[in-house]
Amino acid sequence: MYLPTHFAETRAEVLQDLIRTHPLATLVHLGTDGLAADHIPLMLHQATDGQITMRGHVARANPIWSAANGKAVLAVFQGPHAYISPSWYASKAEHGKVVPTWNYAVVHVHGVLTAIDDFAWFHAHASAMTERNEASVGKSWKVTDAPDDYIRNTARAIVGIEIAVERIEGKWKMSQNRSAADRAGVAAGLASVHKTGAASAM
Repeated sequence: MYLPTHFAETRAEVLQDLIRTHPLATLVHLGTDGLAADHIPLMLHQATDGQITMRGHVARANPIWSAANGKAVLAVFQGPHAYISPSWYASKAEHGKVVPTWNYAVVHVHGVLTAIDDFAWFHAHASAMTERNEASVGKSWKVTDAPDDYIRNTARAIVGIEIAVERIEGKWKMSQNRSAADRAGVAAGLASVHKTGAASAM
């Protein structure tokens, strides 16, 4: 990823918060027919020794779990983003030398994927993922609420994936290259069109 220093975000807590808030990853791998991308919710896990892994699951019919098993993958997590109108810049009134752009926050996670075909692993993973996501919508459904035989039958059509994380990159392109007045104008402009996520990310 092209990453100018002034757009780089290196704070682990900020990067991990974006992943948890926007868990739907674009998972890129080199398949038999070239580059392939899948869109998969992933959960971040950090062991006591600091090692980070990303866990998810895919349909058994999805070739990624076999094609990428033991290979390098890239998971892209897209955070808040928005079009930036040059009309929002204070400098527009001063000299008019302004053009549109796009602001965004994104995290790239690099690692090696391992396929996991194990019911106990899947049950624990699905339970943890369900608990987190049910809380986000104010509900309390649990995997154990469904009949056990139904869950087991469903699991037969699913394969778990785990990514041993080797590197995490964060890019927050949030008008850091503009003046304070221009940045204030962008924040106000984003708020005016209800792009609160992108506004708060500044």
